[in-house]
Amino acid sequence: MIRIPVVVVQLSSLPMRVSGWPRRGARMAALALAGWLGGCAAVPAHAPVPPPRFAAAARLVPPDRVFILSDGAALPARVWSPATAPRAVILALHGFNDSRDAWEFPAPFFTANGVRIVAPDQRGFGGAPDRGGWAGSARMVADIREELAILARENPGVPLYLAGESMGGAVAMLLMASPDAPHIAGTILLAPAVWALGPGADVPLNILATMFPHRVVTGRELPVHVVASDNLAALIRLYYDPLSLRETQLATLRGLVNLMRDAAEAAPNLHGPILCVYGDRDALVPPAAMGPVWRAMAMHGAEASGPARLDLIPGGYHLLLRGRNSALVEGDILRWMTQPGFFLPSGGDVAAAAWLAQDGGDTRPGKAGMPWFLPARLDQLTR
Repeated sequence: MIRIPVVVVQLSSLPMRVSGWPRRGARMAALALAGWLGGCAAVPAHAPVPPPRFAAAARLVPPDRVFILSDGAALPARVWSPATAPRAVILALHGFNDSRDAWEFPAPFFTANGVRIVAPDQRGFGGAPDRGGWAGSARMVADIREELAILARENPGVPLYLAGESMGGAVAMLLMASPDAPHIAGTILLAPAVWALGPGADVPLNILATMFPHRVVTGRELPVHVVASDNLAALIRLYYDPLSLRETQLATLRGLVNLMRDAAEAAPNLHGPILCVYGDRDALVPPAAMGPVWRAMAMHGAEASGPARLDLIPGGYHLLLRGRNSALVEGDILRWMTQPGFFLPSGGDVAAAAWLAQDGGDTRPGKAGMPWFLPARLDQLTR
């Protein structure tokens, strides 16, 4: 059996090795926090060679198209299309240190239901320019805006959606919270990377990223790992994928932490229809981070479309579309796209309302945690 180290936990007390530095002085909460969102930052910097039975997981799939943006940057993308003319198009964004391949697993479901998936590498990731660097939130948001405009021109009259997983969800939130947010059919947020750390929490990382912006963190020395998915096949693919990043520059970590904060603060200002999906086993975006964001979404209507639809997936891990319960997420997304006024088939909208009513994500003493009756808690009662 091969052990696949997936993601680093966010504990400030854990040691983290920074290349070229001694261990001493490298313990800091903001750095560890950023490390867990970079799922592949916990694996070796060089692409590992898989055993023969996992050779397919290391395949490099060439892009199906390339977006040429206004500054001349070329962003490669994979495209999955239905057999007939699509009834909807989704611009699908990957997470931190991931790539366009993140959408391999859910794509067949959507194409079978008439939906085209267009999954680009975001700038700094996958096969996009400045691999391993941080282009800045403003540039990343501008990239998505341009890609949406291109797809709208190419698909006149076809509903256009924006979907983002983890970091991709945070970038999507910044775009859709802007005063000139594009008019699209809807935005799908999958465990978006949101977390307002509070005053001063990011000071150590800011200092180190300013002094040593290109020093890298791998996180391989951390003794504890958090499971990002319960689907071993997905984790094997993520581990061996040559497009996955396996080390992270401090300047990039600082950019991610700032993005998470800005996305959390943008939650009350989102425009257009919003579906936000979260798993009750997500150990990477904890309830204390998601709770305030969901409350903001629920209290502030997205213009005429009303408050965001919130969807709590039982047994859902961070990589919601690459878990064993991914069928629940896929079904909910499709129902929301095609019949937005109906209840979600997983019951996740009801579970989300119950979670918020039970003070889910409340950080006050005695308030944090999931309701006892949700699946992620039931197994604790039987131990």
